[in-house]
Amino acid sequence: MTLFQRIKRFFIGLIMLVVAIVFIVDPSDEAYKFVIAVLSLGLAAKGIKDIFFYFTMARHMVGGKTILIQGVIVLDFALLTGSLSDVPKIYILLYLIVIHAFSGVVEVLRAMEAKRAVEGPWKMKFSHGVINFLLAISCLVFIRQTHTALIIYSIGLAYSALMRIGGAFRRTAFILIK
Repeated sequence: MTLFQRIKRFFIGLIMLVVAIVFIVDPSDEAYKFVIAVLSLGLAAKGIKDIFFYFTMARHMVGGKTILIQGVIVLDFALLTGSLSDVPKIYILLYLIVIHAFSGVVEVLRAMEAKRAVEGPWKMKFSHGVINFLLAISCLVFIRQTHTALIIYSIGLAYSALMRIGGAFRRTAFILIK
């Protein structure tokens, strides 16, 4: 990772942490709509980027079609997320439960695979998966609270921000083959 990438990663993490703290302190309806808009725009940008990458380069690669399928699915999630601004918050909580539970299970499985292959920081992946799964369970427990979706999203955002800031200071491992 270059110095510029480290600085960019640190400042994005810092901004994410400040936004998470603001949302935890004041969980208002405007903040809720802002989160929905940011999530929708972010997912749409990722989906469009993946689709564009497929048509420019990935169609010539092995496994390139999976990038196209991933882009279309992420773009569909962006459209779904954007349409959730006027529905009751219980549906948003169910959406968060599914996303966090799936993400947690996938991260734990990736950590176990990394541990078996002895590659990379598997403990970090494992803790990230467990935290995501705990967030899904907390969504399920506090499903009747009014601002639970925003607070749980903010906790997840703060954790991701701290992982991003920590990743900016972590050494980049590289392999030298003689």
